[in-house]
Amino acid sequence: MPNSYAAPQLVTSGMSRTETLECTGRSVSEVTISLREITDDNTDSVRALRTTPEQERFVSSVVNSLAEAAEVPQAKPWFRAVYADNLPVGFVMLAWNVDPQPPGIIGPWFLWKLLIDHRHQRLGYGHEVMRQIVELIRSQGATELLTSYALGDGSPAGFYEALGFVPTGAVDDDGEVLARLGPLPTLAS
Repeated sequence: MPNSYAAPQLVTSGMSRTETLECTGRSVSEVTISLREITDDNTDSVRALRTTPEQERFVSSVVNSLAEAAEVPQAKPWFRAVYADNLPVGFVMLAWNVDPQPPGIIGPWFLWKLLIDHRHQRLGYGHEVMRQIVELIRSQGATELLTSYALGDGSPAGFYEALGFVPTGAVDDDGEVLARLGPLPTLAS
């Protein structure tokens, strides 16, 4: 897949044009956000999701994220498509309850990727995904969640800080700031 940005076609298997348009641009209070497995039926739609060109240096594409997951199975990658009602709008990937092996594998619970498609940002979907992830991993015994981010204009640092992530003072092997959310709070809907 080329690195140049081209607006992807919205792939919406099984959805009518009306259903697709009804979901587009609706705030989190107007839709149901869910995390779903990536299957043969939705893989093209999920792989077509994109950030803005300015955000590409902060989060890799879904295609590259899935390739990274395949290359590092010892990180126990857990990934899901993010749906707003029946429309795929994002992608999330974690290292799932791993034995940390710094600097390459951070954990035990590490938010590895969070991508909300550029057409669906600033609607509260990312916050809702994080609320669901925190609930999910807490139910599995997690007490904290780690993530990393690069700094610079357009960085997701503010998003993570607003959720309560605090920089640990360390950086990962890519030079990204490591941040911790914990003890895990109850994030408001």
